[in-house]
Amino acid sequence: MNETTVTLVGNVATGVEYRETPSGGVARFRFAVTTRRWVREQSAWADGNTSFYTVFAWRSLGANLAASVGVGDPLVVHGKLRIREEEREGRRKTFVDVDAVAAGHDLTRGTAAFRRVARVGATREQPAEDAQSQTGIEESVTLAPPSVEQLTPVS
Repeated sequence: MNETTVTLVGNVATGVEYRETPSGGVARFRFAVTTRRWVREQSAWADGNTSFYTVFAWRSLGANLAASVGVGDPLVVHGKLRIREEEREGRRKTFVDVDAVAAGHDLTRGTAAFRRVARVGATREQPAEDAQSQTGIEESVTLAPPSVEQLTPVS
């Protein structure tokens, strides 16, 4: 009900791990957000502290993130903030997680080529060839959830 919603701008810090669960697929990755500030005396921008978040994305968002995002990619992530505390090795630790509602590449830092994913079971009002000929836009592709090979970063 009274959830804290945040929008984070930063970089993917780890590979996206994707797995299927009984309630649907989930993607998980670490996200680094570094503050920037203008230093007037040097007339330059300087990096401040970096905060790390664990981002969780469920169902189609998770599958699409796993198929689209790599380490170092600049992203904008919007979602619900969760703070949790755990005791590990006799020490109390605090973790900051974000349950993503939306995410995408940060287009202030580069370009991207978007591919629409057709939903399984969705009906169309017109056949694919008619849609392309009328709009000049390529038809959507259907992507299966990524395999383990697709999730492993290639050196």
